[in-house]
Amino acid sequence: MLPTELLMFRVNGGIVEPKVLKPNPTNMALATQLIALFASHLNDRRCELDDDLKVLEVGRQDYRVIRGLAHLLVSTHSTFETGGDLAPPLVRARVFELAQQAPHARHRRQDVLEQAARSLGTDPDTLADALYADLADQQRMTSFEAPEPQALLDRFNLSQAQGMLYRAFSVIITARRNEPARYKQLLKYTKLFGLMLTVEGDAGHGFTLTMDGPVSLFGPSTRYGLSLAKFLPALLHVTKWDLSAALKPRKDLAWVDQNEEEWSFQVDSESGYVSHYPEPKEYDSALESGFTERFLKLDTPWQLEREVDLVPIPGGVIIPDFRLVHPDGRSALLEIVGYWRPEYLVKKFERLKKSGRSDVIVAVSERLNLAKAGVKLGDLGERTIFFKGVLKPELVVAMAERVGRQSDGSQTA
Repeated sequence: MLPTELLMFRVNGGIVEPKVLKPNPTNMALATQLIALFASHLNDRRCELDDDLKVLEVGRQDYRVIRGLAHLLVSTHSTFETGGDLAPPLVRARVFELAQQAPHARHRRQDVLEQAARSLGTDPDTLADALYADLADQQRMTSFEAPEPQALLDRFNLSQAQGMLYRAFSVIITARRNEPARYKQLLKYTKLFGLMLTVEGDAGHGFTLTMDGPVSLFGPSTRYGLSLAKFLPALLHVTKWDLSAALKPRKDLAWVDQNEEEWSFQVDSESGYVSHYPEPKEYDSALESGFTERFLKLDTPWQLEREVDLVPIPGGVIIPDFRLVHPDGRSALLEIVGYWRPEYLVKKFERLKKSGRSDVIVAVSERLNLAKAGVKLGDLGERTIFFKGVLKPELVVAMAERVGRQSDGSQTA
């Protein structure tokens, strides 16, 4: 991502519009030039690269764009390390010790370097290179993975959008029904980044995820703000969504209307941003993929859908693995429990009970020792299918006939 000083945006009527670099010939040429410049500095010191970047900025109005693109190339595509076999702190300690022993050493720098080099078993030039080799501007570029120019522009645009969330105090995401659904990865990233949210809605009309922003919780410029920004690339994998964030205005900018109390940042799945996060896997396990293959061969009016329901529960949300839908409007949810760790099983079943849903079918491998894990099924026992080896879709369909309910929540016998 980009630091605050490299964020570029304008404000129209309280709506924040981040800078977007279009893939026109000018921007593509600039991206290509910067990538080539970085590649030419492989094995060079960071300061040498910085010097050439400063030369490139001279006389250009888009110098902040250059700095933003260069920042991304440094932080995501380059590796800088301290080179050589000599430890810089050891070299400095030895040089400073010898310098103190010679009152006029500042006039005889080469003598001190030669003496220190002999004591450390090296030559003066190598020792001089190692003296401050651990400082950031003296480290050498040891690797550079050159991106495609278009990919660099995509990353710049997304980083500008992410930066808008640094000062958010309210974020509302509407995730509509997705094909295929990506809710599970979305929720995984909220947990990974420690985001707090509430979930409302249903699979038919979509889900609303409300998140508190960093400003409302802890004040601006916090780690939570960075976490919220890091979450945006995960949201891009959901196929239909929109996001609205309320932001605290930047009063430190001279061109900002000092009377504005709130800004708004709005983005949706049609905004053209590209995620650099990996695509989610279609199935979490061989159990799920195998069950799908067998179900598709079954002669039944029930249809199988992947992870299209977010089920709100107190303090969180669960995402069943499948949803079964009947042409008459009935539906049921299926959760396959195939993970063996005891604490996971206890938590999983507690969350299923909290849902209060009577249309959730639970398929449990007989290899799991629920009693040993301390799991008490309760009323879930009536909707639990135990399977050995493979989960038979016929059993699931039979259970769906029993527990399926209409879209209005009523159940049919």
